[in-house]
Amino acid sequence: MRYPFSFDHPPLTRRDLLRRCGMGFGALALGDLMAQTQTASAASGNPLLPKSAHFPAKAKHVIHIFMNGGPSHVDTFDPKPALAKYAGQPLPDGNLATERKTGGAMPSPFKFRKYGQSGIEVSEIFPNVARSIDDIAVIRSMHADAPSHELSLLLMNCGDARQIRPSLGSWLCYGLGTENQNLPAFVAMCPTGYPIQETQNWQSGFLPGVYEGAYIDSQHTRIDRLIEHIRSDRTQMPQQREQLDLLSRMNARHLQARQDDSALDSRIRSFELGFRMQTEAAEAFDVRREPQHIRDMYGPGVQARQLLIARRLVERGVRFVQLWHGAGQPWDSHDDLEIRHRKLAQQCDQAIGALLVDLKQRGLLDETLVIWGGEFGRTPTVELPKEGANQGKVNGRDHNHWGFTTWLAGGGVRGGYVHGATDEFGFRAVENRVHVHDLHATLLHLLGFDHERFTYRYDGRDYRLTDVHGRVVRELIA
Repeated sequence: MRYPFSFDHPPLTRRDLLRRCGMGFGALALGDLMAQTQTASAASGNPLLPKSAHFPAKAKHVIHIFMNGGPSHVDTFDPKPALAKYAGQPLPDGNLATERKTGGAMPSPFKFRKYGQSGIEVSEIFPNVARSIDDIAVIRSMHADAPSHELSLLLMNCGDARQIRPSLGSWLCYGLGTENQNLPAFVAMCPTGYPIQETQNWQSGFLPGVYEGAYIDSQHTRIDRLIEHIRSDRTQMPQQREQLDLLSRMNARHLQARQDDSALDSRIRSFELGFRMQTEAAEAFDVRREPQHIRDMYGPGVQARQLLIARRLVERGVRFVQLWHGAGQPWDSHDDLEIRHRKLAQQCDQAIGALLVDLKQRGLLDETLVIWGGEFGRTPTVELPKEGANQGKVNGRDHNHWGFTTWLAGGGVRGGYVHGATDEFGFRAVENRVHVHDLHATLLHLLGFDHERFTYRYDGRDYRLTDVHGRVVRELIA
């Protein structure tokens, strides 16, 4: 006999059938082993409503400027005059474990000079950033685990180089929610496509999908190209609302019988967010609404536009904005380093400098944590020719995870400060070393979280961004 279908009484799933056929206790045991624990807010209401951190903090928003591919620290924010002394010669420390074979010392082709009251030295290719150096904490002693893009990207973004783990932005949205329910809580802008490891860089991992970053291809200027399906060409807003209400009722009935299905809950919320974004997102991403002098301050180009969008997003309550400098590892200068680094810096230096000034003059820098850096640095020695790697040229640098630079600004950061040091050649972090786990612990502290208590229970274990590692670098905190 065939029974009519009803949304109020949907057909049994296989799991429901097993539960109702005398195997309830077995199903409960299986569910305990396999279920992804949901937060109370996700189960009872909107998981993205603003929440309180562990303790009060200045930082409320994050702008992460990601220099994709690994910028050379010895050519940007970590001057090493000793390289000129040993130019072309093997360095005294012969133990330079690099991914590819390297040769003699390669002095920086760029001049450094001191800026600000702090007198911190910055390369000539970042003069606009350098003007705000008294608001910046430069960490010259960063180190990671491997010289591989894939592993280091995931370590920097998700705290683990191999396992599927939530990204920093997802953790932050899980912990704080967001202040604007009409825009994504976490936006990842990368022009011309995905970087290596693609969406894993802004994944929610085992956290509910509602905390995942919303990808924006920021090469586009038209709102319907920038955000796919932002508008309907066939249906007006009132009709869309009616359709969405019907869909919501159907999904709600479906979810009612599946309270543990975070993917379904995230999908329902994504429909609602997509509808609300039709009005606010069009306004937030349209930099033409900015006065001409502000647009001139940021300058031309994709990098300038996405940095200006980042300011507009945090101004409207978006919690985490990540901006990638290109999808194809543009800072990965295995050859022609002087030409490439100069060109890349010209694409973003004016806009990054403008962002810092703009945030400060609007009173937003104190509550916005700005992060600059890549997945690792580059060797102080020249990379030797290798087929397919550097076209036979001997004017670039290999990957270097042993020591590199990241800088922070705003959000309770101690400005005009240099933390740690690499050796005299810039190969290894040797003084006040800061691992990526330590950086994450410090960032969470600036945002009001004890990284050891900031956890999420999954598969019977309490996970955290820093895993079982990490220490707060308190010298970086104002």
